[in-house]
Amino acid sequence: MKRREFITLIGGAAAWPLAARAQQGIGKRRLGVLWQGQKNQVLGAWEAFTDALRLLGWSEGNDLQIDQRWAANDAAQVKVLATELVSLKPDVILAINTLVVAALQHETKSIPVVFVSVTDPVASGLVASLSHPGGNITGFSNFEPTLAGKHIEILKEIMPGVTAVSDMFNPDMNPAHLSSVYPILEAAARHDGVELVPAPVRSDADIERVISNLQDRPNIGLLVAGEPFFNARIHLITSLLTRYRVVSVSPFRLFVEQGCLISYGNDLVEQYGKAATYVDRILKGENPADLPVQAPTKFEMVINLKAAKQMGLTIPPTLLARADEVIE
Repeated sequence: MKRREFITLIGGAAAWPLAARAQQGIGKRRLGVLWQGQKNQVLGAWEAFTDALRLLGWSEGNDLQIDQRWAANDAAQVKVLATELVSLKPDVILAINTLVVAALQHETKSIPVVFVSVTDPVASGLVASLSHPGGNITGFSNFEPTLAGKHIEILKEIMPGVTAVSDMFNPDMNPAHLSSVYPILEAAARHDGVELVPAPVRSDADIERVISNLQDRPNIGLLVAGEPFFNARIHLITSLLTRYRVVSVSPFRLFVEQGCLISYGNDLVEQYGKAATYVDRILKGENPADLPVQAPTKFEMVINLKAAKQMGLTIPPTLLARADEVIE
């Protein structure tokens, strides 16, 4: 979903929050934000979030103070910044991904937390259930089980003779991958008659080792997990995929915009916009325990034809027809 489409979607609701808060006399509130990643990788999503807040009547510097902290890809720094942010006593915290939410959960059981991009909040112990979170944490998951099968199906369309798929992930930065995502991927691979090969990585050298080992192996493709760890290494990954002519699928369009072949995943702009509505409801007094965790509802496929040409690949017309965007 494009930012302007989301703005149109919630625009009709923009008037009543202003009136409601005027009647209630709500003063300045405080929003904490804890990121894992780099600023230039989330600009569109962050703009969708702040645009939605404005439409809901919240103005930064006027009736809302926003305190942001950036943890890059350092688990120890995530913990330090979680402690710091909680000490500011915000009214609500926006948290990005499982590692960040887990750190905040350790620091507070009372400050409401709204998350985005958490893989499996139940299995990770962040909420009691999707329909009834039961604590101070709720939000928007970035994983839908059918995604795993879709990624493998896409690889099979591009590589009809594929016999194996390498699954690249960081077990330290995304522990939920092995417990929640990998079993689903394994079942989907088995159903499609291909072997799933785990490829855990923790460093740039590990990434190069995994990708270079796939060189000149036309029957094996690569899945790149949707993690900030990889987002911060897009240029490295893109150059390696091109150099070694490896066919890959990622869940985030950011990779394709930077030169990777194809992405299929949930629309992060839509989810950040929706997260603003939960922040708004909590600031108005609703309990996060009563706000159900929501799964992604809108997905997008982006294909980079320039990358395909560099690799000597022909994208099937049926796949091109299903793409939401084609980069030429």
